[in-house]
Amino acid sequence: MRIYLPSTLPRLAAAARAERVEPAPVVAYAVTPALRESYAEGDLEELEYAALTAAARQSLRMLADDPAAPRRRVVLAADVPDHATDPAGDLTSDPAAVRLAAAVPYDAVVSAHVDDDLALEDVAAAAEALPAAAAGDDDAAFTVDGAEAHELAWYAVQEIPDLLAV
Repeated sequence: MRIYLPSTLPRLAAAARAERVEPAPVVAYAVTPALRESYAEGDLEELEYAALTAAARQSLRMLADDPAAPRRRVVLAADVPDHATDPAGDLTSDPAAVRLAAAVPYDAVVSAHVDDDLALEDVAAAAEALPAAAAGDDDAAFTVDGAEAHELAWYAVQEIPDLLAV
């Protein structure tokens, strides 16, 4: 099963050093039966994009909680056995959310998806506006949507060390 793990650059660096994505339980996003049910139509690629987008939203929340982290959303794509995941409905209302009882081995990571330089200003503003958006502020929600309009750049696993060196 392909899962999408929300992260930040400092968390990605820690995962690379520890050779695992933790702490467990790990919340990730995937094409779940609930996600399939929430879409009237959509092929696997569209559903995987929806799961990746949900992980990017969670990455933005992580950035809001860590003002020292560089203002780039980070999502790791990993392949894990289907039996390694359980629905995470008790933790989040997102239909793509899954829980993994154990840390994800770093060698299960197949790619990283990270904001490029053009998104930095919008992501920084969105991370700052996130609490107000969650409280119902329409202007803050518009600012958060501005970050979500940026596509994440794709990095192969072998490019992650270069990404972390910047």
